[in-house]
Amino acid sequence: MAENAPSPAPAEPSDAALIARVRAGDLAAYGPLYERHLAAARGLARHLIDGDAAEDAVQDAFARILDAIGRGGGPESDFRPYLLTSVRRAVYDRYRDERRVEATDELERLDAGLPFEDPALHGLERSMIVRAYRSLPERWRAVLWHTEIEGAKPAEVAPLLGLTANGVAALAYRAREGLRQAYLQMHLADPAAPVPGNPPPADEACRPVLEKLGAYVRDGLAKRDTKTVKAHLRDCARCSAIYAELVQVNTALRDGLGPIILGAAGLAYLAKGGWGGLWLVTKFRRLPKRQQQAVGGGVAAAVAAAAAALALLLASGATPLSPSGRPQTDQPRQVAAPPAAPPAAPPAAPPAAPPAKPPAAAPKPAKPAPAEPAANTSPAPSPTPPAHVTARIGTVGALVRDRPGIVAMTVGNDGRGPTKDLTAAVDLPPGVAFEGARSGRLGLAFTPVRAPGGGWACRPQGTARVVCTHAPVAAGTTTSAYLHVRVARDAPLGTPARLTLRGGGTAVSARAEQGVAADGMPARFATEGRVRTVETGNALLGCDEARPDCRQAMDRRGENRDDDLYSMRPVDRDDDPTTRTSSAARLDAPSDVLWAGLYWSGSTSPGSAPTMRLRAPGTSAYTTVRAAETGTAELPNGPAYQAFADVTALVRAHGGGVWWGADAPAESGFGQYAGWALVVVVRDAHAPFQQAMVLDRTAALGPQSAAKLDVRPNGLLAAARPATIGLIAWEGDADLPGDAFSLAGRPLTPLTGDRSPNNVLDGSTPGALGTRLTFGVDVDRFSATLNDRPVLTLSTGRDAVLVGVVTVTAPTRT
Repeated sequence: MAENAPSPAPAEPSDAALIARVRAGDLAAYGPLYERHLAAARGLARHLIDGDAAEDAVQDAFARILDAIGRGGGPESDFRPYLLTSVRRAVYDRYRDERRVEATDELERLDAGLPFEDPALHGLERSMIVRAYRSLPERWRAVLWHTEIEGAKPAEVAPLLGLTANGVAALAYRAREGLRQAYLQMHLADPAAPVPGNPPPADEACRPVLEKLGAYVRDGLAKRDTKTVKAHLRDCARCSAIYAELVQVNTALRDGLGPIILGAAGLAYLAKGGWGGLWLVTKFRRLPKRQQQAVGGGVAAAVAAAAAALALLLASGATPLSPSGRPQTDQPRQVAAPPAAPPAAPPAAPPAAPPAKPPAAAPKPAKPAPAEPAANTSPAPSPTPPAHVTARIGTVGALVRDRPGIVAMTVGNDGRGPTKDLTAAVDLPPGVAFEGARSGRLGLAFTPVRAPGGGWACRPQGTARVVCTHAPVAAGTTTSAYLHVRVARDAPLGTPARLTLRGGGTAVSARAEQGVAADGMPARFATEGRVRTVETGNALLGCDEARPDCRQAMDRRGENRDDDLYSMRPVDRDDDPTTRTSSAARLDAPSDVLWAGLYWSGSTSPGSAPTMRLRAPGTSAYTTVRAAETGTAELPNGPAYQAFADVTALVRAHGGGVWWGADAPAESGFGQYAGWALVVVVRDAHAPFQQAMVLDRTAALGPQSAAKLDVRPNGLLAAARPATIGLIAWEGDADLPGDAFSLAGRPLTPLTGDRSPNNVLDGSTPGALGTRLTFGVDVDRFSATLNDRPVLTLSTGRDAVLVGVVTVTAPTRT
């Protein structure tokens, strides 16, 4: 991993970053959100209710959102529409009568669960344009709300989204196009389905036209297709109406969604925010007919009344009236200065019913505004200590063609203060893709095959870049993200991954030392935290226990401890008559399992997608496990294989105890072997803070193959304390010395078996039940202090073995 010098970078946090910090427990981050959106909340509240009750509703809304975020709910990035909906609810909740239903603050759907129903908005709620908006990613919804509904300029929106003005404009363009596509997709899903408030359904002939409508709007069709679409639109009222709405999709969104979030008073809110009286009249007239019908009644009346009143007021210079008939000014009412963050609990219980409103002809006099508080004379706070960000990137193990792998980045802060919110752009090597699955409408949502961990959230941006974000990193700490990738079969060798990190007032770039390699041991899993790694397993073939030398060998005594000296036969130790082979092992793992992998191997041809059976502690039935990946190699006695399957869910459900393995593909005879092993990474509160990685591959070593294999567990930030290293290999013979496992050329002494550094593959497996010698199965453990770039080497002289798995669990410098 490499590290370069920092350069200046923008540091103002976005709404999404501030929300993430609040959700992580940093309540001070709610202050900037409060200050950014207070004026908008007050503006809506004063059009819904008058006097001190408006301010109370605003504070209620902020307190509710703070509580919702603290409970894991609330918004992710579109804070403004969430807040305005909460203000609207707070107003109605404070003055609802006893027959109203109680509202909640779960606003994942924009207006679900309101404690009232506005008949004028009922049709809008179900309109396709509103449903298309709700299908978009939250960040797209946020930029559309600010730019299209509230009419803000990109420069005004930029701080809220953590972008430049140009970035906001580009995001808004993509969001508008996404809205058009989502809107079209709803019609394409069933073009003949009746929609409330829409024209009558059409037949299947509409589908080809609807598929071309997006390009038609942008004048992107060929002449022949353009002529076909025009002809269809002349004859089809439904498609013509869809086209009209698609042309003005932003206007339709503004006029359709605004009332749902804000209510009828929202039109005045938007007008006062700078939209102007003419907007109120002209925009309603430009609505598609079906939306005019849906808005209808109360909202249409509110549009006309608000427009007329606003036009008269602007002409005469008069002061607008509040909903109660009291005069209002364009200046906000003076209130006490808000705290850094809003109150954590709502104000006192409201009255049971709203106060009576005096007639407009005789308005009651306005209350005098509270006096402006005295200026704060307390000393200015001391500046925040600076952060200093460092970044490293590299592969965990190796990136090998046609295999999964892991790219790791480690970010540290060795300054005296916390960083700002961090954004990391990772450029992957050519032919390497971030693994995961897209879901949701138009495939806009992305779920990684495994979360990157360390508090990072990552998603692909194009085909070769991954963008990750993280809340501020405290001084003196590090955090790592593990990106699970898939390497293409034809990926070019050598080009390393690159990292650009922004946050903490700096921009840091780093470059990996390796790209895709021609050989090596790739990573299957990696994580960091208070974790440890546990391995166990057992053999499925053994010698004839009727022979005295066999019984001695199984007790690790005597001189005949090689499977070449016996005709190996099935071991079947369970009480299940349906199994051909079975053996048991004790797994020392709590229920807090992060990852579990099952490996099995034998000296035979396994066929395609081999299976074996696994029985959990305390259960009587076996589960059949099918291999997700199988590797093969040639040993002196013939072919051999290693199979792998992810069994995290099964082991997480049952935890530690006695596990049984059965019926892996195997053949009897002299020099044959078969067995299984479980590798489990668990969270352990008593463990030091560590990095854990599992590397695997299938490779033969011996007289007829390579004599050694180098394993590079890259991606470590190791402390000067002993690490635990695990090794799983197959077909080792206890009486054939000459095999060693070395660190930087220094042989390591195993903690199991005969504990000989010159004979590490001696048929020993911790946790195996029923025998002390596991013929052909080695699960070994070692202890050693590692540096950041360790090289582990497995070598053999006389023995022929199949290399399977290497695990490393190392304390980190943090």
